[in-house]
Amino acid sequence: MAGACLGAAAAPGRGYPGPMHVIFGADHAGFPLKETLLRSVADAGYTVEDLGTHSTDPVDYPDFAAAVARAVAAGRAERGVVVCGSGAGAAIAANKVRGVRAAVAHDTYTAHQMVEHDDANVIALGSRVVGPALAEEIVLAYLAARFTGEDRHRRRLAKITALEDG
Repeated sequence: MAGACLGAAAAPGRGYPGPMHVIFGADHAGFPLKETLLRSVADAGYTVEDLGTHSTDPVDYPDFAAAVARAVAAGRAERGVVVCGSGAGAAIAANKVRGVRAAVAHDTYTAHQMVEHDDANVIALGSRVVGPALAEEIVLAYLAARFTGEDRHRRRLAKITALEDG
């Protein structure tokens, strides 16, 4: 599915015409779960793009997390999904890209809250932490969530952005 786009009819995201476009990436540990998530997200009506990896052959998670983060930061998609063994390494790598707010979520509350309050644009999951059924629920909760835009959340995000500037 290299660079493939699938899906059709999910509600449009903020500032994006048509269905929300979601970019995926994973390392070898996350590959099987990524494949499951690609199908379920496309079936839910979102368009998806797969930046790899495309097998369980060993690769380095920072390469795939950075590719997803750069694509989201460049506006190619509103949201990104990265999967590695724990989710932690992929989140750390994605957060090194300016304009990306990535977090690990292993439950649906965190998945929607990270968007509603923190305007997260990349979710990281651990394939060795959550099973496929729960992972699908988590990602769909994340994709359905919208930033509230409340003043207190905007104020906090401005402080996070200031951290990027040193």
